[in-house]
Amino acid sequence: MSTCNHDCSSCASKCGDRTEPQSFLEAPHRLSKIKKVIGVVSGKGGVGKSLVTSMLATTMQRRGHQAAVLDADITGPSIPKVFGLNERAQAGPDGLLPSVTESGIQVMSVNLLLENETDPVVWRGPVIAGAVKQFWTDVIWSDVDYMFVDMPPGTGDVPITVFQCLPVDGIVIVTSPQDLVGMIVGKAVKMAEMLNVPVLGLVENMSYFRCPDCGEKHEIFGASRIGELAAQYHIDTSARLPMDPKLAKLCDNGMIEQFEGEWIEHLADKVERA
Repeated sequence: MSTCNHDCSSCASKCGDRTEPQSFLEAPHRLSKIKKVIGVVSGKGGVGKSLVTSMLATTMQRRGHQAAVLDADITGPSIPKVFGLNERAQAGPDGLLPSVTESGIQVMSVNLLLENETDPVVWRGPVIAGAVKQFWTDVIWSDVDYMFVDMPPGTGDVPITVFQCLPVDGIVIVTSPQDLVGMIVGKAVKMAEMLNVPVLGLVENMSYFRCPDCGEKHEIFGASRIGELAAQYHIDTSARLPMDPKLAKLCDNGMIEQFEGEWIEHLADKVERA
């Protein structure tokens, strides 16, 4: 047609030149069974994505679901450390097998494939994105109810690869109280909107410190902004994580599955409804 703008997604005509939108979704390994995929993201590093990922996976496992973690932070993997996984992942006759934590959570991370956990991964973006894709296509994930994808910071190659190649059912955004990080939340929300991925919840890490003597909360990094951010971006579920030495010690000792606290229970409820 002379008025055609070549945007078939916005046109109802059935002309001969019509093309369907191209899908980049990759099929998982033929032996994998994965029901839901949830991304854990932030536009900035160091805000606690791996902590939130591991706590969500642990919570879902405690609720009787089979949880899994795909560590997509290839150059800064920390998931094996917080779960206390030290052995290298094994390959079976049909594909790569994820490591399994003490409570039964399935995990795949580049640190489970390296000779030494301190060896750097010096790869360019497309190679890193390809590795993440292989964690989906080449690993045999067994009867997973909820897979959590621990993303690297930012909106670059890996998040785009995950959003386009994996059937992501929703994302959880992690932030901290500072104004700068609040601005970065907007970038993550808008990227999710561009790629038609729903935002399930917002987590403010390092939100406060509770004095062990008097029990009073102290907002060390400034007043919480999570309510303001949730309202601004129309996010109906949020959670605040404290600065808790016990949590830090559990992560350092690879014992995050032993954490105690109900900070993310409402968020876990939302994930179950995703």
